[in-house]
Amino acid sequence: MEKIWLKSYPPGVPEEIDPEIYPSIPALFEHAVQRYRDRIAYTNFGCELTFGQLDAMSRAFAAWLQKEAGLRKGDRIALMMPNILQYPIAIYGALRAGLVVVNTNPLYTPRELEHQLKDSGARAIVVYEQAAHVLEQCIAHSDIERVLVTGIGDLLGFTRGAVVNFTLRHVRKQVPHYSLPGSIRFTAALEQGKWVDLDPVALEPSDLAFLQYTGGTTGASKGAMLTHRNMVANTQQTHVWLQSFLRDPSQPQVVVGALPLYHIFALTAVSLVWLYEGGKVLLITNPRDMAGFVQELRRHRITIFYAVNTMLNGLLHTPGIESVDFSALVATNAGGMALQGAVAERWKALTGCIVSQGWGLTETSPVATTNPRGVDFNNSIGLPVSSTEVSLRDDAGVELPVGAIGEICVRGPQVMAGYWGRPDETAAVMLEGGWLRTGDVGRIDAAGYVYIEDRKKDMILVSGFNVYPNEVEGVIARHPGVLEVAAIAQQDEHSGECVAAFVVRKDPTITAQDIIAFARESLTGYKVPRHVYFREELPKTNVGKILRRALRDALPPTL
Repeated sequence: MEKIWLKSYPPGVPEEIDPEIYPSIPALFEHAVQRYRDRIAYTNFGCELTFGQLDAMSRAFAAWLQKEAGLRKGDRIALMMPNILQYPIAIYGALRAGLVVVNTNPLYTPRELEHQLKDSGARAIVVYEQAAHVLEQCIAHSDIERVLVTGIGDLLGFTRGAVVNFTLRHVRKQVPHYSLPGSIRFTAALEQGKWVDLDPVALEPSDLAFLQYTGGTTGASKGAMLTHRNMVANTQQTHVWLQSFLRDPSQPQVVVGALPLYHIFALTAVSLVWLYEGGKVLLITNPRDMAGFVQELRRHRITIFYAVNTMLNGLLHTPGIESVDFSALVATNAGGMALQGAVAERWKALTGCIVSQGWGLTETSPVATTNPRGVDFNNSIGLPVSSTEVSLRDDAGVELPVGAIGEICVRGPQVMAGYWGRPDETAAVMLEGGWLRTGDVGRIDAAGYVYIEDRKKDMILVSGFNVYPNEVEGVIARHPGVLEVAAIAQQDEHSGECVAAFVVRKDPTITAQDIIAFARESLTGYKVPRHVYFREELPKTNVGKILRRALRDALPPTL
C-alpha cells in the first residue's frame, strides 16, 4: 500500500527515524542521566529520585547482579512490583548488567506466576513484599536462585523527601516486612553493590531486552521477545511525535505514571520515553483508589497524562476531580483499549485537553499509530508513526484496498523478534516481509487514518452480519445513566449469535428496556442488544482493560 498517511503528518514529524541511534537501552540511559543529572526523574509518596540518583542506584544494582548474584548477559530476571521507585532502578540496573527483564504483574496468582517463571527460565526475581507469599507457593517449580524483597518505604534513606499521606487505601492490605528464606532486601543489594565495580557489557541492537508477556486473555500467556533495537526505535518514534505536542520541549514535563510499568504501554511511553525526554514521572502505586489518585493529582501541575478509557472514565466520576488544576496539561494520550467518544468529550470539557488516541500491542513495543496534536476525537487510532507501515489483509494474507475492512498488519523496527520458545506461534502471526498480523480488524481512510473495528475474536456474527462491540459500547456509553458497558456475543438459536450488554449503572433506576430503547435510536436492529445484564463492576485487567472473555464465561445458559 502506498504510504498515504505521510501527507497527514504534522509539520516537523519525519517519515523515518534511526532505530539504532543508540545501540542499546543502557546507551540511551547513560546519555539521559548525564544530560538531566540534577532533574527529578520520579516521585512517589512524596519521595523524589533524581536522574543522578537513578544512575548511581541502578549501577549499584547492576554490579550486585553481576558480582554477588553471578548473573550473566542474557540471563532473565523477573520484576514483580507495582509502581514504586524501586521499579525503574531495577529495570535499568538489570539492563545495564546485560540481563533480560521479565515484567510480572504483582497481582498474579501462584498458577500465573509459575507459568511465567518457568516459561522464561528466570534465575532471579525482585518481588514486592505483599506478593512474596505468592512467590513462596511456586518458587520450587521454577529456576529462581536469588530473591530480592522490597516495599514502599525501603528507599526513604536513599532518596530525598518522605512518605506522605501513607494510608491503607494506597495499598491492598498492610503486611509486615516479609522475606522468603534465603532472600535479601533490595536496599541491601544496593548497599553491597556500591562497593564493587560494574563490568561493561557489550550489547547489540539485536540482543533481547525484555520478555514481555501478553495478557493471556486469549489463552496461554506468551513472551514477546523485544530487542534493544525494538525499544530504542519505539522510544524514538514516540519522541519525534511528542515534539509537536509540547509547548516548550526544553522544559521538564510532569508526567502521570498511573499505568503499571510492568505493562508495555507504560514501560515504553512513560518509563523509556520520559527517561529520554528528561521528564518527572509521578508514579501512582494504586490508581484503583480513585479518591487517593485525585488527591495526588491536586499536588502537581501535570503536563502529560497517559491513560486507558476506564481510568479516564473513573476519574471523571470521582468527587473532587473538578478541583484539580489542569491548566498546564498539554497532552492526554489514551491506548490499551478503545476510547469511547463520550469519555473523550467529558475529559476535554473538564480539562480543556483533547484525548489523543493511539494504538499498538505488546508485539509492537507497543506504539504503532497515534493521532496528531489538535485532532479532536474522531474514532480513529491515528496515523502510522514514523518508519511504520500498516496494511489491511484478508484471511489469506492478500492486501486489501483503502476503505476495505481487514486484519491490520504492521511492519516496522518496533515489531518483536518473535515469541519466546514458540516458533509455531511466531510463524502464525508473521507474514513474509516482516509483517505482523495483529488480530485487530480495521480500515484505512484516504487520509491515512486507521480505524479499529474490533478484535477478530470479539466480533459478533448476527445472522451473517458483523457487529463490532466497540460500536455498540460507544453508543450505550452515551446514556446518562450508564457508568461502564461491555458488549459481547451470546449464543442465540435464531440468529446464531446476538448482542449482549453488561452495564454498570450510574443511575440505579434505569432498566434493561431503557438501555435497549436508547441503543435502538442509533443502531440498526441486529446491532441492538437483545440481552442486558447489570453488574456492580466489570472484570478488568490491572491496566483497566475490560475482560470480555470473563463476561462470556459469566453468561447464563443459551436462551
